[in-house]
Amino acid sequence: MTGRSTVGAVTTAGAGTRRLRGRRPVALVGVAALVAVLGGCSGGEDGRQQAADALAAALASGDFSAAALDGATAAEATEQRAAAYEGLEPWTPEVAAGDVVPDEEDDAAATVELAFTWDVDRSDDDWTYTTHAGLVKVDDEWRARWSPMVLAPDLTAGETLDVHRVPAERADVLGAGDAVLVESRPVFRIGIDKTRVPAAEADPAARALASAVGLDVEAYAAQVAAAGEKAFVEAIVVREGDPAYDVAALSALPGVNALATELPLAPTRAFARPVLGTVGAATAEIVEESDGAVVAGDLAGLGGLQRQFDEQLRGLPGLTVVATTGGSQERELFHVEPQVGEPLRTTLDPAVQQAAEDVVATVTTSASAVVALRPSTGEVLAAASGPGGGGMSTATLGLYAPGSTFKVATSLALLRAGLTPDSALTCPPTTAVEGREFQNYPGYPAAALGDIPLRTAVAESCNTAFITAADQAPQDALASAAQALGLADDVDLGFAGTLGSVPAESSGATDHAASMIGQGRIQATPLGMATVAASVVAGQRVTPRLVVDDGTETPAPGTPLTAPEAEALRALMRAVVTEGGGDFLQSVPGPEVIAKSGTAQYGTGPELQNHAWMIAAQGDLAVAVFVETGDFGSTTSGPLLDQFLRAVAVPAA
Repeated sequence: MTGRSTVGAVTTAGAGTRRLRGRRPVALVGVAALVAVLGGCSGGEDGRQQAADALAAALASGDFSAAALDGATAAEATEQRAAAYEGLEPWTPEVAAGDVVPDEEDDAAATVELAFTWDVDRSDDDWTYTTHAGLVKVDDEWRARWSPMVLAPDLTAGETLDVHRVPAERADVLGAGDAVLVESRPVFRIGIDKTRVPAAEADPAARALASAVGLDVEAYAAQVAAAGEKAFVEAIVVREGDPAYDVAALSALPGVNALATELPLAPTRAFARPVLGTVGAATAEIVEESDGAVVAGDLAGLGGLQRQFDEQLRGLPGLTVVATTGGSQERELFHVEPQVGEPLRTTLDPAVQQAAEDVVATVTTSASAVVALRPSTGEVLAAASGPGGGGMSTATLGLYAPGSTFKVATSLALLRAGLTPDSALTCPPTTAVEGREFQNYPGYPAAALGDIPLRTAVAESCNTAFITAADQAPQDALASAAQALGLADDVDLGFAGTLGSVPAESSGATDHAASMIGQGRIQATPLGMATVAASVVAGQRVTPRLVVDDGTETPAPGTPLTAPEAEALRALMRAVVTEGGGDFLQSVPGPEVIAKSGTAQYGTGPELQNHAWMIAAQGDLAVAVFVETGDFGSTTSGPLLDQFLRAVAVPAA
């Protein structure tokens, strides 16, 4: 026995699998052999191997009830194993017994080599070593001689095993062109340091700090009170240079300490925060779910892509396994260097994302979003959610009735029924379906009533025209058209996002009438409606891509969008700009803009409110702008769209 550890390559879980706990405690023991041991047939040559295999199984599982031992009881061996391996939890070893080697001079003695494999992380580098056990025949029964040295190389009775971890450097999150979006940036961890304030003054100090940084005073004071007498209780993490906080003034408060450190952060606090997520101290839930890969005090992704791809980003910690007596003397048994995490590549364009953030920052009292896609590739260039959404990713997860922006899909269903942009529809001031009255928006132009072409019905957004044409576009045709434009609920996007839902069956004529104008049970996210605009531009169904090479596959639509259909839809959306409510977009520099506005009522009773939408495309850019509670699409979301398009300045072809 050399007492040295070795590293061997073995098959591990596939990429992306969270399996950092050691393999299940399975010894490589034949079932027949173990049954023989339990049956007591252990007096012959086979009994030696059975005793060895039973010891291997016990070392792996910690259950020595089936192992015949010499020099210790099963309870004593169990206790010694538990004490020795406690510092390695939650890892457990695989243990295999080799072939028994008889003692040439003593028929009642033999030895066996025990091969240990500890799966210490998700890499192929396992901790492997061998120990040896003596076998002795006592009262016609083969038993394994117990010694702490069977647990680990040269382990003595006073030693236990422990692990020293060195966290790996967390990888960056990258955007389009590998622009760095999230990287380590200087911050201050500000909190009460209980070594800096007398115990009797800790409570008022905690309350003063909480009040200064806008925390729940009672909750933070209770947290400080519950901490140890020398604890540092973090209150807030502040970026270096954040104008919202005066770190020097906060540090001057009694008991406050500002610890300078670094955290992975985006360029600004708001920058794609709901999508990217944040990084901070691992929660108890994350530690528990990691199977030993994350321990208390580690940094971990706390939401968004940082949480979803945490295993990839955090890399592998450096590990040193030592045998120790609890003092300064340690023997190194195994060591592996930390491995830096792998960068996460996304399609977000920093300039486009910031332009979107600037737009939604102006909407403070309502949830809002701006989503921008590149139709030619499906790449998500921006997904910004406004402060009124309370931290939710309104851009990718907020499902709302899309209102008249859905008329793009309805128009496709009508085109498939044989209509053209010049086909006549009837647009009365009001129309009734099963006793429910539908009308156009307040101020609808009288000149656009009566028999009008489909082009005008889209441009002026005549609700009644689409409802009177409902028989030509059954509910299943609406669902098929929406799917052809990318609005479907069966798409694996590879990130936390959804597109929308269009039921293929209606619950009656009124339900179907509401569907024709994007209300009722029709649901879409801003991401979904940007996808609709992108599909019109691309001439085929577009599936949004946010994570580069995420391995997701795009399902084929039931009835693909054709080039003539896409051309007709582009003409209809262009009419919104040239002769309808989107005429203000004519002055946007660059390629011509196509668009569609939408307003969807929500709520109950007489005080209904409006979702305000606007979708558009310019060159190889498709956009959706959404405000949860607004006036009308063209008047609330329209100016935001105009601001965004001018900020990103799409170049002329």
